[in-house]
Amino acid sequence: MNDTLLLVHSVLRWAILLSALWAVFRAWKGVSSNAPFAAADNKAGLFFLIFMDLQLLIGLVVYFTSPLVTAARANMGAAMKDPALRFFSLEHVLLAVVALVLVHIGRSKVKKAPTDAAKHKKALIFFGLALLVLLLMIPWPFRAALGRGWI
Repeated sequence: MNDTLLLVHSVLRWAILLSALWAVFRAWKGVSSNAPFAAADNKAGLFFLIFMDLQLLIGLVVYFTSPLVTAARANMGAAMKDPALRFFSLEHVLLAVVALVLVHIGRSKVKKAPTDAAKHKKALIFFGLALLVLLLMIPWPFRAALGRGWI
């Protein structure tokens, strides 16, 4: 079961990255062209939020059932000295929560913004920051000590 959930968690990262790029692109386009805030702009942020929330739920199950993280939690002192254990037991989770909070705050700020220009600007700031955090927290294959496969 853990392998299946880990696979779903890994595949879902691509949906998150695509939706994040879509939301950031729509926001950047709106800011640069002073375009009205359209339904597609709202949907881009909404899909980003939905995929992030779904990823959190799956990630929590993976976190609490993963043998790697269970071993790290058994001896956190030793885990903090091992880059891979530290990453998966602490850094990955912490950055994921930060990105999720940025998306939720961004969505809320966009809804409450008084003008279309302000909506695009808020979306660009919050979704852009969330995308940067996401790029840092993903265990890319080229990361020496903790890289995972592309899927």
